[in-house]
Parts: sequence; C-alpha cells; structure tokens
Amino acid sequence: MAHMVDVHVGKRIRQRRWLIGMTQQKLADLVGIKFQQIQKYETGANRVSASRLWDIGDAMGVPVAFFFEGVRDPSHEADQGRSDVPPDLLSDKEAMELVRTYYAIPENQRRRLFELARVLSDVA
Repeated sequence: MAHMVDVHVGKRIRQRRWLIGMTQQKLADLVGIKFQQIQKYETGANRVSASRLWDIGDAMGVPVAFFFEGVRDPSHEADQGRSDVPPDLLSDKEAMELVRTYYAIPENQRRRLFELARVLSDVA
C-alpha cells in the first residue's frame, strides 16, 4: 500500500504537469527517465527520491515545497469537512481545465470574470 504522502506528491506532479500542458514523455525527457516512471510517480506506486523531486520541480518551474502543499496531517482529519472546497478539487479534470482556461484570459477580463463569479457565489 502506497504511503499517503507519496500519493499526494504524485497527484501534485500530475496536476502541475497537466496545468502547464506538459506530457509525461516531455517531463521524463527533461528529467532523464522513462515516461513509465513518471506514471508510477503520479499514481504513488513508486516513491520519488529527493533529488528526483528536485529535478521534476526544476523541469516544471516550481520549488520542491510545491509538491507537499496541502498534505493533511492525519491527526487533523476532523478539520477536513469544514471547507466549501472538496479536498479532491485539483484531481477533477473539469476544475483543472477551468483553471487553465481562466489563466488564458487576458488579465483585465479575468479580473471582471472573477468579480462576476464572486457575485454569483454570494447569490447562490
């Protein structure tokens, strides 16, 4: 059974790779490994070494700490239900596509869209 941190790190690798539009093959080439190894990292089947995580972060333009953001301490499981945002939001392809599309919009229009979304969420 994979450790929850390994699974989380793998999900963060996949999320970042997907957001920047990078294929598993491209990431593997940049890091100097086979794409099958990237698949294993992303599922949490294989643990990512510190030096490899450093290389992956460098290839995707994020610090190593990025991959650990959002890791939940099991002793705080009771706190998970308090948010309006589902804990698996970033694993939802539709949500990821929305984020990617949002950042493709010019900044001035993006701000207006953000304000509209805020108003609509207050009405709901």
